[in-house]
Formats: sequence, structure tokens, C-alpha cells
Amino acid sequence: MHQAMLYEKLTDGRVRCNTCRWLCNLGIDKTGVCRMYQNKGGELYNLNYAQVSSVATDPIEKKPLFHFFPGSTVFSLGGWGCNFHCRDCQNWEISCVDLPQKSRQIQPIEAVMLAKEYHCSGIAWTYNEPTVWFEYTLDSAKLAKENGLYTVYVTNGYMTTEALDTIGPYLDAYRVDVKGFNQQAYKKLAKISNWEGILDNAKRAKFKWNMHVEVVTNVVPGINDDDVQLEGIARFIKQELGELTPWHVTRFYPNYNMMNVQPTTVETLEHAIDIGEKAGLKFVYAGNIPGHDNENTICYSCGKMVIRRHGYQTEILGLKSGNCAYCGADLNIRTDTEVIL
Repeated sequence: MHQAMLYEKLTDGRVRCNTCRWLCNLGIDKTGVCRMYQNKGGELYNLNYAQVSSVATDPIEKKPLFHFFPGSTVFSLGGWGCNFHCRDCQNWEISCVDLPQKSRQIQPIEAVMLAKEYHCSGIAWTYNEPTVWFEYTLDSAKLAKENGLYTVYVTNGYMTTEALDTIGPYLDAYRVDVKGFNQQAYKKLAKISNWEGILDNAKRAKFKWNMHVEVVTNVVPGINDDDVQLEGIARFIKQELGELTPWHVTRFYPNYNMMNVQPTTVETLEHAIDIGEKAGLKFVYAGNIPGHDNENTICYSCGKMVIRRHGYQTEILGLKSGNCAYCGADLNIRTDTEVIL
């Protein structure tokens, strides 16, 4: 166990966890919604510090992040638990658990050493919600930055402002899910309300902490595939995050407690892409359809292909300091890779 950072003591030995927007009010020995924070004797402890469920060296495109160090390899770490209970969770074996399972321990300094050993450009906390092992990701992010590695949160965005501002100085990229655009969709998919705070956090990550932000929407038939929600998400990204912010619309496949729902049709996904483009977004990407034309990065100014992708295979064709190497247009790409034509 590791003492939590963000909590307050209440009366009668109770504590309030201030890590995520559930703000769980916990009696002695009780755990929060995420099951990874527990009240022990009137103090809050994190139960899964350095307890790693998953370790991999991934292409950064797998997160997915398409405009952040394209073609690089990232050291990816997953823990246990989640503060959402998504019916379609792809990683339910590690996210939907009561307590941390017996697993390998990787302390922050070891994570940094392993990232360097495997020639990774950075570290990503991914696979499950990184907020629920907040203290570990914070300690690791500080060390990663000291050692010249970039840092990535793959998140549902439900952290508190206090948590975001605590780790903000040490995060470079913020890949956030926007699962729908009304309370009904979020309740059906993730059993949460107060979803608008997710949007506020995305804006704060970008404009207060200068993180690179990309948005993912897994388009689920019958829940968030209607025009009203898709147009709402696209409009939010365009107006609040900027037209150069990538939006990944990904194909749903049956999983966990939604095995009876059919996969999203390609036509539905292409309609979502069209909605994003009509809203004024310059980069709308198709996910979970390898080989689709909308995996590639096309310069909105000159129309030339700057990055070619097929699945996780990436070929940089014309990129210079984050701009199009053909015409010089700003593509909102963070990179240290250049192809000078």
C-alpha cells in the first residue's frame, strides 16, 4: 500500500478521495468506486502502487496517437482497476477487478530504465485508467521527464482538476476518450454522470499545461452513433480544442457485457468521419479498420500525403518540424523526426 496524495479527512474516521470526480466518501476499510483506494484507519491508501498488469513496447499509434512522435516506440504500462465500469471494456480482465491481482512490481526508476533499455522514446500509462494508480504515474512521470522521455496518459478524462494540475507539469500527451455527448450515453456505457467535466479537463490539459491532446470516440451502435452526438463531439473539438486536434472515430467490436451488439458498420464510421470534416476538423481518423484511407495523414493545405499508415505500420513521407514538408502548413504534430524533401 502507498499513502494517497489527494484526499481529505472527514469526521468519524471517514475520508474523501479527491483523485477522480466520483469524490468517494469512504468509511473505515471501505474502498472507492475504482476499488484501488481504501480507507485504512482514517487515512487513504492506494492499493496498486507499482503493481503492473501489462507491459509492452508499443508503436505510439496504438494508443492511438497519430500526431505525437509518429513512428516512435513507447514503453506501455497498465495497472489494475478503473473508475468507469464500461459495458464494452476491451481490457475488462484488468480493469474490472475488486483488488489488485498478484502481479509484477515495477518501481518508477525501473520503468524508466526499461524504457531506455528497449529504446523507447517515452512512457505511456495505458490499458486501464491511469488515474487509479495516480501516485505511481506521478512519480514515474517526474523521473521520465528527468531522463529525457516523453510521457503519455491514455485516459477516460474523469480525474479531478486537482489531480490534473498535480500531474500536468509532467505530462506531454493526453489521449482522452469522449464516449458520447449526453448523460444517457455515458450512463449506458460507463455508469457515470457529470460527464461534462471530461471536456473541461481536455481543454485544461491543452491550454493550461500545453499537453498534446487527441480525442477518441468508439462508435457504438444504438448508443452514440446518432448524428446529434457525433456532431456535438465534433463541434466541441473544433470550437474548444481547435480544428487541428485529431479525432479518432473507432469501430466497436463486441466485448465484455456487449457481446450481443453487432460491430459498427464501415458506413457508419465513414458517416462519422464526414460529420467531423463538415464541422471543420482537419484530421479525422478511422480506427479498427486497417487499410482504410482515413488512417493516413493528408495535408489539408496542399492535399499531399504526409504520413502513410496501415494498422500500426507508419511511414513518414513529408514532415518537417511538425509542418508539412511540401507546403509548410502547420499540422499540429509533435515530433523530433524530419523528412526533408
